[in-house]
Amino acid sequence: YFGDLVKKETGKTPQEHIQLKLVDKAKELLCATNKSVSEIAYELGFKYPHHLSRMFKKNTGCSPNEFRLSA
Repeated sequence: YFGDLVKKETGKTPQEHIQLKLVDKAKELLCATNKSVSEIAYELGFKYPHHLSRMFKKNTGCSPNEFRLSA
């Protein structure tokens, strides 16, 4: 199974890699634009903005708004 191979080689599941890429893109957009967190969430394909916020906080330790204020 591909996912098992990815995890064995990298220590992360394919889903974790995708989440990290989404968080990186959200960070870029938070720093480079004045778009709201909701607009960024929809742009990245989230159906509900709070899903991005929850994933962002899980991966960075802060909310998207906290990140934007500290950047």
